[in-house]
Amino acid sequence: MTVASRGFQVFVKPAGAACNLACRYCYYLEKRPLGPEAGPPRMPEDILERYIAQHIAASPDEIVRFSWHGGEPAVLGVDYFRTIVEIQRRLYPPGRRIANGMQTNGTLFDEDWGRFLAAERFAVGLSLDGPRDLHDRHRLTRNGQSTFDETMRGYEILVRHCVPTDILCVVSGANARCPSDVYGFFREIGASCVTFLPLVEPRTEAPGGVSPESVPSEAWGDFLCAVFDEWQSRDIGRIKVQIIEEAARTAFGQEHSVCIFRPVCGDIPVVERNGDFFSCDHYVDAEHCLGNIRETPLVELLESPHQRAFGLAKLGKLPEVCRSCDVRVMCNGECPKNRFSRAPDGEPGLNYLCAGYKKFFRRVRPFVEAVADVWARQKTGTKT
Repeated sequence: MTVASRGFQVFVKPAGAACNLACRYCYYLEKRPLGPEAGPPRMPEDILERYIAQHIAASPDEIVRFSWHGGEPAVLGVDYFRTIVEIQRRLYPPGRRIANGMQTNGTLFDEDWGRFLAAERFAVGLSLDGPRDLHDRHRLTRNGQSTFDETMRGYEILVRHCVPTDILCVVSGANARCPSDVYGFFREIGASCVTFLPLVEPRTEAPGGVSPESVPSEAWGDFLCAVFDEWQSRDIGRIKVQIIEEAARTAFGQEHSVCIFRPVCGDIPVVERNGDFFSCDHYVDAEHCLGNIRETPLVELLESPHQRAFGLAKLGKLPEVCRSCDVRVMCNGECPKNRFSRAPDGEPGLNYLCAGYKKFFRRVRPFVEAVADVWARQKTGTKT
């Protein structure tokens, strides 16, 4: 088999866990390959070319999408990414298109980066947690200094060069209390796409099983509801909020574009700088290292029984209370990494954020149903 049986997205980490910052909630800084197989601090060009070739060959889609992650991929410098683009141009077949995306903290960007990203049509996910006081609560330099000004400078470079930018905001126990300040700030800076990511750090020794910095489940729901209310009143058609977009997809019977809300996962594995393949970004550990692209082609790792089993386990281990939930189609139990609570009947595997998601998805459901009704009427030509 040379082509995957389904679409996929790889979080490839050419710099591994290397990063110029030390964000307090980062879960990837410790994910460093160890021992003789760790390899050099960056993905060598021979492995890079092997990965790109295997990714193109395995992709079943007309648009072949690459996602460059870390750590912080920009620590490699813009010339490394020029090499990436050169390899892609040399290898991709006629009639197909390559699209690149990068997840970054933006602090290393300069005008050269801006020109390159614009010219090569990169899309960028920029980590920004709100206004200065909230952003600097967790996103700090290695010596504990603010990163807000450097991040905003990077954002301004992206805007100036018209690089499509999605703001990724981690919602912790701190900024969850300030939904209007956070969302209002993103509106003020002209953000067009915003993704909110809940901070959940399991701690068995802590009350409630999470770190004090984690967002409480109810607070997560309240935050999302407040954002939705403000978005609905002011920003429909102006700002895309990913979780609202995901809820709205159900109005059209579309598959979720985000893995955490799909019934089955396993389509977004990781390839580390030494070529190691892991089942998921949140499961970069020995148990979930399924091989290395130097010995086993990417498509075989994607289609392997172990990877399939990993993805199917999400559905197979869904608690009974979730299976009968009235908003299951919008949630599907969210990410397995957050399923460490117990259902009211004592069954394990309930998502820690369940109460918050229920509150939010029930709040947006009337809007989604209205969208579905309008769409159905337009499709059949029925007048309202």
